[in-house]
Amino acid sequence: MSSGRLYGVGLGPGDPELVTVKAARLIAAADVVAFHAAQHGRSVARAVAAPYLREGQVEELLVYPVTTETTDHPGGYQGAIDEFYEAAAARLAAHLDAGRDVVVLAEGDPFFYGSYMHMHKRLAHRYPTEVVPGVTSVSGAAAAVGRPLVERDEVLTVLPGTLPADELAEWLATTDAAAVMKLGRTFGNVREAFDAAGVLDRALYVERASTDRQRTMPLADVDPATVPYFSLALLPSPLIGPTPGPGQHHEGAPRTGEVVVVGLGPGARCWTTPEAAEALAAADDLVGYGPYLDRVPANPRQTRYPSDNRVEAERAAHALDLARTGRRVAVVSSGDPGVFAMAAAVLEVAERPEYAGVPVRVLPGLTAAQAVAARAGAPLGHDFCVVSLSDVRKPWDVVVERLRHASAADLVLALYNPRSKARPHQLAEAQQVLLEGRKPDTVVVVGRDVGGPEESIRVTTLGELDPETVDMRCCVIVGSSQTRISATGAVYSPRTHPDARDRTA
Repeated sequence: MSSGRLYGVGLGPGDPELVTVKAARLIAAADVVAFHAAQHGRSVARAVAAPYLREGQVEELLVYPVTTETTDHPGGYQGAIDEFYEAAAARLAAHLDAGRDVVVLAEGDPFFYGSYMHMHKRLAHRYPTEVVPGVTSVSGAAAAVGRPLVERDEVLTVLPGTLPADELAEWLATTDAAAVMKLGRTFGNVREAFDAAGVLDRALYVERASTDRQRTMPLADVDPATVPYFSLALLPSPLIGPTPGPGQHHEGAPRTGEVVVVGLGPGARCWTTPEAAEALAAADDLVGYGPYLDRVPANPRQTRYPSDNRVEAERAAHALDLARTGRRVAVVSSGDPGVFAMAAAVLEVAERPEYAGVPVRVLPGLTAAQAVAARAGAPLGHDFCVVSLSDVRKPWDVVVERLRHASAADLVLALYNPRSKARPHQLAEAQQVLLEGRKPDTVVVVGRDVGGPEESIRVTTLGELDPETVDMRCCVIVGSSQTRISATGAVYSPRTHPDARDRTA
């Protein structure tokens, strides 16, 4: 007959709801459930696991013979404990030999100052064994006081309160953060060590973390006579104070605000880069054109400032004003923020003297031209230029002149803002300008709402292009003399010009 399986199961710091799903499943399925207790016979571990026990299970109560180092055992305290562990392991081995699965309950994590490890050392080499980790008391205590312990490359030191006070003090004086376990009778020495290390003023005390009997307070205020074994002392990092609420910061350590200009990409959420998504998630405030802000998932922690698309300078100044107060501001653009979008506007306004010292970062995004080109094939495979047909920020005659030069240079053109209700005639005029130097059969790609629910890609020619079918949700790519359509229908511009010399490098 095959043997049973031994499980060391972590229960977490005390709240039965912090028992992992796996731990609960194994407890319920076990043939035998074992747990330790002091001589009074009450087991904290069993109380935590009680909701997951079932009728008919064998319970093995393992009662410690001593709770202090005072004993008349011939081998002293250690001899008494070793004898107990050997006897307890033999009791569990009898079940395992009979083919029964045994779960040994452990408060916190089985391998973190836990009693289970003594069973593990005596049985794991003889039987199939699995250890199920649990939430540690240190994690539970940090959550109870609402204080992060360490960040970045800081060091967290975990110490037993049974160390001599001078040794504890030495550790506490040289570490960034610490957790001191096993208080109870050791509390007086532990507090003395914190005081000697000069850190008592920022030390915290946590008792029975995560339970209905939880108690937290400054370590200096604790009455030693009230301290149970299930308590610990925390020394959070001096760099991490109480967690501030939205828009708040610690006195003496003001948070530096910044403006991050973010591109969402042209449409689909998957086209927003992870870097941009991270900046959006970290922001306190979002500033941008209303329809673009609507594409960012709602977060009640954040404040949104939507505005009209024609007030770029005002929008930039608002973002910079918020950043001056310590806020993290994301200015939201579609596509890439540096291509006909908000990056230039923010940087221009940031040159004003009142915004000196306000950090501004620009994060790249996928452009509409790239998205349309990829859907069609590779029309931007060779030299190309990007031109906006809007005359809001430059005269129309400048647009026309640039189109003529780009056409004469035989560049592929990506046309942004091709046709709006306020200027319905300009795309037709641009078409005629390009036909002055390009053949009517020049390949043209019209992409509309690419990445959005109404996406469409249409391939036509410069001569047959109907401007009436184009609106502001379109990006128009006009090919060069070399742009062609493959046998499979893909549009591409060859990487090699026919007049190029044959080079191998």
